[in-house]
Amino acid sequence: MTPSPAPSPRPSVPLPGSFRDALPADAASAPLGAGEQVDFSVLLRRRAPLPRDLAHGPGTITRDELADRFGADPADLAAVRHAVEAAGLTVADVHAGSRRMTVAGPAGAAGALLGTRLLAARGTGRDGRALAHRARTGGLHVPPELADVVVAVLGTDDRPHGRPLLSRPLLGTPGKNGPAHGGGAGPVAYTPLQLAEVYGFPPDTDGSGRIAALVEFGGGYEEAELRAYFTGLGVTPPVVRSVDVAGAANNPGVDEDADGEVQLDIEVLGALAPGAELVVHFAPGTIRGYVEAVTSAVHASPTPTVLSISWGAPEDHWTPQSLAALEEVLADAAALGITVCAAAGDVGSTDGEKGGGRHVDYPGSSPHVLSVGGTSLRLADDGGSRAGRTPGAGAGKAQGAGAGSGRTAVETVWNALALGSGATGGGRSAAFPVPLWQRRYQPAGQRQPGRGQGPAERRGVPDVAAVADPSTGYRIRVGGKDTTLGGTSAAAPLWAALVCRLSEALDAPLGLLAPLLYALEAPPAPLTDITSGDNGGYPAAVGWDACTGLGTPRGAALLAHLRASRTTR
Repeated sequence: MTPSPAPSPRPSVPLPGSFRDALPADAASAPLGAGEQVDFSVLLRRRAPLPRDLAHGPGTITRDELADRFGADPADLAAVRHAVEAAGLTVADVHAGSRRMTVAGPAGAAGALLGTRLLAARGTGRDGRALAHRARTGGLHVPPELADVVVAVLGTDDRPHGRPLLSRPLLGTPGKNGPAHGGGAGPVAYTPLQLAEVYGFPPDTDGSGRIAALVEFGGGYEEAELRAYFTGLGVTPPVVRSVDVAGAANNPGVDEDADGEVQLDIEVLGALAPGAELVVHFAPGTIRGYVEAVTSAVHASPTPTVLSISWGAPEDHWTPQSLAALEEVLADAAALGITVCAAAGDVGSTDGEKGGGRHVDYPGSSPHVLSVGGTSLRLADDGGSRAGRTPGAGAGKAQGAGAGSGRTAVETVWNALALGSGATGGGRSAAFPVPLWQRRYQPAGQRQPGRGQGPAERRGVPDVAAVADPSTGYRIRVGGKDTTLGGTSAAAPLWAALVCRLSEALDAPLGLLAPLLYALEAPPAPLTDITSGDNGGYPAAVGWDACTGLGTPRGAALLAHLRASRTTR
C-alpha cells in the first residue's frame, strides 16, 4: 500500500472549528493509502440568514420555501464543485435545500484539498469491539475562495461518537430483590399506557395523521417483535418504516444496548401515539452520522411533526464545526415547524466526564430542542407522601386503571449515582447563550462557574422531564423477552408522543415548543413542578431547575393552555 503524500502547499486558509484531538494512546494508526477511496460531507452557508422568528419560532415555512430562500446559493455550489473537481475528487451528491454536498475520491487528493493527512486507525467501538475507522488530527484547510462558503467538512474522521442514553435497573426484576434507592420500595415498571394515564395524555387522541421521526446510531428492530409488543398492550401496531442513511441500516441482533435503545424509542412512542407513522433513520455512530441522520429526518418529505433524539455526547466531545453544522439543521427544524425532543443525559451534572466538573449533553443542550430530563416515579396511596410536588401546581391524582384508583403519582429527581445507576442530566451549557424565552428562569444557585458569563447568559438544561429512573422504569420488549429500561432516552419519546397527540388535537404543528411552555403561567398548571432531589450538582427548586426543568406533563391541561394561547395571539 502506497502511503499518502504530505498535503501539497497550495494556498489555503484554516476552516474554523475543525480541529481534532490526537487519537487515544491505545489506538493504532498508519497513513491511509493515497488511492484509498473516501467520501465526506461539505456543509455550505445559507444564501440568506434565517430570520429570528423562523429559527426560534413562532414563524414557520414550507420545505420548498426553506430551500428557495435559505438553501445553498447556486454560485456557492458551483464554487465548491470547481474546487473539488480541480483537486481530482468527485461531487457524488448535492442537496441544495439542506446545503449539503457529498464528495468522494482518493484519500491523497482529499488530504491535499483539505490540508490534512488521513489515517487508517483501529480503536474500540462503543460495544467494546475492535473497530477500524478513518482519523485525522489537527485542523482542516480550504482554498481561499471557499473561506466564507464552507461551514463544515464532516467525515474525514469517522471515529466512534456518542452513546445511547438508556439505563438498566441494577436491582433485578421489578417488585423483587430488595430495596430500591427511592426510599425502601422495590423496583417497579410501568407500561406506556399506564404512563399516559399518570401524565394525563389528552383523551380521544392517538397521533393520527402525524409523522414521528427517530434517529438511531446502531442496533435495530424486528417487525414481528414490535407487533407482539403492541398487540400484548392491546394497541393497534403503528406503521413503522426505516430509512438507511450513509450506509447504515436496521440491523438487530449485533449490539444489545443499541437494540434496547431502538426498541425502547419505538415502543414508547408507538404505544403512546399508535396513530402516528414512525420513521426511523439509521446512520453510523459518528459525528457525520449524527448530522446526516438529523438532516435526513428534518428534510424528509412529508415533513415530520416531531423528531425524537435519544443519543448524545457531552458538549466538549463535539468539534465546534460539527456542533455548528447540527445547529444549522436543528434551526431548519424550527423553521419547518418540527418539534425536536432530545434526551438531557443519564450521568447527572457531570455528564460522565472524567475529572468531574459540570457538563451538559448535546444535542439536549441545543436552544432549538425541547430538552427532556428524568424523574423517579412512585404511585402512593392517597394521603401518602407527596414529596416532590409543589402544592397547588398539579399534584393531583393520576387517573385511570393504570395508575390505580385513589393513588397519587409522586415524583422526585432521578438520582441513583451512589448506586452507579445514573441520574438525570442538567446544568448550564458551555456552548450556548441563554435563549430569550428562558431568561426569566435564572435562579442564583444554578450558575455555571468558570465560563466567563453570568448565570443569566447560559442555556439551562433541561426544559421538561418525565420518568427515567430504570428502577421505576418502562416495561418493553427486546430480544424476544420482556424487560425494563429507563433513561432520559425513554422520557424523550414519551414527550414526542405527547407532541403528536397535542398536534392532532390542535390540527397544527407545535414547532419549537419550549418558548410556549416557558410562557405558560395561569392555573391549572400544565406541568407538575418537581421540587425534591438533585442530580449531583444542582438541586430541585420551585419553578425551573437544572434537574427537571419546568416539570413533568399534565397533557390535557397543556392542551387547554396551548389552545387558549392560540386564540389570544
